Amino acid sequence: MRRISRTSRSGSTSAGVARQYTGTSGKIDNCQIGVFAAYATGHGRALVDRELYLPKSWTKDRERCREAKIPDERTFATKGELARGLVLRCLAAGLPAAWVTAGEAYGENWSFRHLLERLDVGYVVAVPKSQQIKSLAGIWRIDQLIEEAPDDAWQRLSCGDGAKGPRVYDWAAAKLPANIILDPDPPTHHRWVMARRSLSDPSQLAYYLAYAPVGVEIGELARVAGSRWAIEECF
Repeated sequence: MRRISRTSRSGSTSAGVARQYTGTSGKIDNCQIGVFAAYATGHGRALVDRELYLPKSWTKDRERCREAKIPDERTFATKGELARGLVLRCLAAGLPAAWVTAGEAYGENWSFRHLLERLDVGYVVAVPKSQQIKSLAGIWRIDQLIEEAPDDAWQRLSCGDGAKGPRVYDWAAAKLPANIILDPDPPTHHRWVMARRSLSDPSQLAYYLAYAPVGVEIGELARVAGSRWAIEECF
């Protein structure tokens, strides 16, 4: 399983350094941003690939890029585009992967999710509460759909072991209708909306979109969602 993430580093002349938002500090800092891929199995985990994010302020200044030893052919790419490149390189190298997990910055990117679907790779990706869910019946925000879930839709499940034992949350999930344009008939995979709710503070929710083979149960989706912490453990 792969998870895409970012990290930061302060500096004034390092390649790609700029005032930009970093999840490491949760604010705008003078930093570098990297996109990383970690591979995780039941036997362990390791960082397997990375890309440096270059803001437009850098890619538009070729002289500054040359001074920092950045090749002339390196042009601007969004973090989502860098993440897609990491996935393609890992699969082309023969790395076996049944699932991909990623944070909100990548999960909300339709192109990133669509690439995984075309590759027949399952995913459980975090999305913001404002994520729109579209169907022939209309458009809803994911938090609105979860709010309508009945009490018995929630299941108490562990999404993996942490430093203090099992990470247990309440989970709710629902299958979305098949896409009659993109999906085969009968479908081989289902798309899901999911939510994770804190036991100690039920107002704390995290939201996910998933794409999973037919027959997968919610417990497996929760386990995949929890594997996203592998990259922090690698760091």
